[in-house]
Amino acid sequence: MTNIFPGLPLIESPLFPVLKAEWGLTAEEEQIANDLHEKGYAVFDFPDSDLDNRIDRIQEHLGPRYGIDFDNPESDKTCGERRVQDAWQFNEDVRAIAVNQAVLDLLSKLYGRKAFPFQTLNFPVGTQQDAHSDSVHFSSLPERFMCGVWLAMEDVGPNAGPLFYYPGSHRWPIMTNGLIGRRGYGIALDSAQDPYGPAWRALCEVHGAQPELFLPRKGQALIWCANLLHGGSYQHDPALTRWSQVTHYYFDDCIYYTPAFSDETVGNLHVRNLVSIADGQPRANKYMGEEFKSAAQPHQTAKTRNPSWRRKIKNLFR
Repeated sequence: MTNIFPGLPLIESPLFPVLKAEWGLTAEEEQIANDLHEKGYAVFDFPDSDLDNRIDRIQEHLGPRYGIDFDNPESDKTCGERRVQDAWQFNEDVRAIAVNQAVLDLLSKLYGRKAFPFQTLNFPVGTQQDAHSDSVHFSSLPERFMCGVWLAMEDVGPNAGPLFYYPGSHRWPIMTNGLIGRRGYGIALDSAQDPYGPAWRALCEVHGAQPELFLPRKGQALIWCANLLHGGSYQHDPALTRWSQVTHYYFDDCIYYTPAFSDETVGNLHVRNLVSIADGQPRANKYMGEEFKSAAQPHQTAKTRNPSWRRKIKNLFR
């Protein structure tokens, strides 16, 4: 069957049950595809024969940056920094995990567009972060062409603040400022996800959704869809570590932007200027093959805002 919805990732397409038969998937790939389609996440063994050595080197290299006493098994591991962002810029092992070719090939096949990594986050402990969807931080036009891959760098038990998620929540409405009745473009925020918290909590209550914990063994990885509600659970034992790496991926031929600081309806987009970790080269914002140049103007107050939004929309492409 011809894919008549190219503006949706293949694994989120309503035609998924028919389309997947034409992809030439292995049994493992089909299981991953089914899980992403139905639950919004999938677990797999990270395909790197040198992974154990990479993990050892990453821990040794990044450890001093967190300000945590890792040598003392009784020390509070939650008292220092919780993350190092974009360590791929100076650590080849972090970069190697992000650009793993087998993972890139898998994501490209499942989404129907070529994947590229654009951000890494390395954690020594859990985030203890409230439930959220990455779609308010990283989104695309067309929607949903973003995903994360979370890699366990050690066995994770229930007392170490494991990752949690709400299965099936990727099918819920994607949060935008228009949806919750606020303006975002040009507005300062202490937390990009706080304005959406009440909406996410309301959806969980209405659906009777219950979180599930991810308790992986070392070397297991989890792919999650852009709109999957997830977070970091409470760490019951502060002496435990929870080493992990997250890599965020976008896909070619999209506009990449931050919805928390955008007003899509009137064409005001907080566009991201990205570099692919794979080759260090910029990835242009595109829409249907044409390079996109944002025509958004600096945010104005309601009193002075230009009501003629059509003029903005007409000039979005140039």
